Amino acid sequence: MSSVKQVQITFDCAEPERVARFWCEVLGYVVPPPPEGFDSWDEFDRAQPPERRGSAFAVTDPTGVGPRLFFQRVPEGKVAKNRVHLDVRVGTGLVGEERLAALEAECARLLPLGAKRLELLYDGHDSCIVMQDIEGNEFCLD
Repeated sequence: MSSVKQVQITFDCAEPERVARFWCEVLGYVVPPPPEGFDSWDEFDRAQPPERRGSAFAVTDPTGVGPRLFFQRVPEGKVAKNRVHLDVRVGTGLVGEERLAALEAECARLLPLGAKRLELLYDGHDSCIVMQDIEGNEFCLD
């Protein structure tokens, strides 16, 4: 039996590059180099048939540790809560007010990028902030 070596997380969205660049800012990810034979992703995109232009975009963890994120254009909009979401782990090892302060600082950083704050879950010890990305996909600051 073989074991999984890598995981890619795929987002359905309306504007793949825009959403991908948002997540680059959130996670510190980067846009990988374009395919061989192309000087830029724009050049690669222009070489695609018209119906495929702008239909996908990917970003990677520059350390090689995190999963690749792939963004694909779909015709339908988001209509329900995500069944799977990302937890952006900014408060690991922190508790109480110290944890809450770290989460609030990250939330304040992401709001100008287009993120939306939905709800603070805080019981006096543990906390997370439920948010949405620029196309309404839920994620948590944890």
